[in-house]
Amino acid sequence: MLRFLILEVLLPILAFTLVRGILRSIFQSFKVVSQNPPPAASHQAPSVQMGGELKKDPVCGTYVSTSVSVTKKIDGELVHFCSKECRDRYAKVR
Repeated sequence: MLRFLILEVLLPILAFTLVRGILRSIFQSFKVVSQNPPPAASHQAPSVQMGGELKKDPVCGTYVSTSVSVTKKIDGELVHFCSKECRDRYAKVR
């Protein structure tokens, strides 16, 4: 009786479930590709000048390009920061 239950009932159900899952994943991948073409680039990444001088942020230690850094003149010296948060944090500590 147990052998009949396993061979005639459970094994076909497991095989059917496995095959159905495999076929479903195959057809869904085809469906997604055909319905949703890859989006065109709607926006461009901001252009950052290649090369140039790098300065070290005194707060977090990140090197940042002088062309895109946040600057502040402190004691006659121009200090470069990676963000406004680092600039403000430096001003509080100083």
